[in-house]
Amino acid sequence: MAIPKVMGIETEYGIQVRNQPDFNPILSSLLLINSYETYRSSRVRWDYEAESPLRDARGFEYMEEKEVASKEESRLINLILSNGARFYVDHAHPEYSSPETTNPRDCVIWDRAGERILNLARQRAEAVSPPEQRIIILKNNTDNKGNSYGTHENYLMDRKVPFARIVQHLMPFFLTRQIFTGAGKVGAENNAEPCDYQITQRADFLETEVGLETMHSRPVVNTRDEPHADPEKYRRLHVIVGDANMSEVSTYLKMGTMAVVLSMIEDDFIDRDLGVEGPVAAFRKVSRDLSCREPFRLKDGRTVNPIDLQREFLALAHRYYREREREPWVNELLAKWERTLDRLEEDPMQLGRELDWVIKRSLIENYVAKHELDWDDSRVQMIDLQYHDVRPGKGLYLKLEESDAVDRICTDDEISKAMYDPPKDTRAYFRGMCLQRYADEIVSASWDSVIFDLKEGPLKKIFMLEPLRGTEAHVRQLLTESPTAADLLRNLARPSFGV
Repeated sequence: MAIPKVMGIETEYGIQVRNQPDFNPILSSLLLINSYETYRSSRVRWDYEAESPLRDARGFEYMEEKEVASKEESRLINLILSNGARFYVDHAHPEYSSPETTNPRDCVIWDRAGERILNLARQRAEAVSPPEQRIIILKNNTDNKGNSYGTHENYLMDRKVPFARIVQHLMPFFLTRQIFTGAGKVGAENNAEPCDYQITQRADFLETEVGLETMHSRPVVNTRDEPHADPEKYRRLHVIVGDANMSEVSTYLKMGTMAVVLSMIEDDFIDRDLGVEGPVAAFRKVSRDLSCREPFRLKDGRTVNPIDLQREFLALAHRYYREREREPWVNELLAKWERTLDRLEEDPMQLGRELDWVIKRSLIENYVAKHELDWDDSRVQMIDLQYHDVRPGKGLYLKLEESDAVDRICTDDEISKAMYDPPKDTRAYFRGMCLQRYADEIVSASWDSVIFDLKEGPLKKIFMLEPLRGTEAHVRQLLTESPTAADLLRNLARPSFGV
């Protein structure tokens, strides 16, 4: 039986600094990270020891020398937050990696918390910057100058599932899910076929079907094998084809449908081959099909359109859960998936409150008509970027949200709380609570460990190789009986406890 789909999102944010001619994105990102501090966690380093980004799920490991940050660099470019998340500099971008969650709604909440954390860091960074230098943070995937940066999804999977099966079934699903996950994009990049507007920001930057890279020769299916959990039992599926979504509905559908499809793949339930002929080219074709109805060819010779192929996955899901126990969120997810496909088939513009690419398209079309502009006008490009601005009162999506012009999945109170507190039903709870309670005794931490220094004896490393242990229900009593880090380590040695 498929294991629970623990999930999370890593978002590399775009960063610009207005009125700074010598703008350096790396230094600006560092300023941003180091302007944000909670629970004295800025002294806690990220533990790189277990990281293996060059290991490939197909069974080999690249032998390039891995660059690991020094202790001082780790402290400067990484924050481990009290909500269980990681906030750090990834290449030339500030990145927020959400804590582990067990359902798509929670994933939306802690992903949205990342936007507010970035904005709070921006406010604090601007307070120590010259008044004319304003920092702009964009939750998107391209600067419209040929550079793309990622929004990566992560899903816990059973190690026993053959990777070839994952590739076989995910390729057509990835190709067609963009009709509800796309963030919308003005124009084309990366020498792709010109267009006025397309559904997703990542299509033009996908160049191969399967591979390990994330910054060049980007694949549809990424093969990174870095589980951040017990490597004998688990795989972390690292997904790089998705867009950074402002819409809560798009994020909810993105994460929820993936969890359902991956469960079916694990149980070897998908009994048909929906393989696509030329998937990279087809990905770009679907992105340019604003009707979502243009057919493309499958390997078996059939032609289908994106909506029809998504309906095949949905029908499989209904049949899959007919006689299976399902998690509480599944019924709502399946219903929303079906309603979305129905309305896309009738007219995609009906989804002008729910889906990013439709919301943005409507905004731009109204502006273009009002001002009699061409789509390649610089003002249209500016609207494209401004839609993703995370500054309240500046970002176009956030203005729509404030005026109740878009549908919501969660509440502002839930998001505000998630900025500081971790999810209660994954190991992120233990990680976050340790940061809140014992930050002065923590030397470093990672997704699957926390290292303590009690100033006497050797360092103590607590492993968290099971993502569904370390929950509030599991460690509430342990934390209650451990007012100090020394108490915690002593109690963890007792048979009744253990993370």
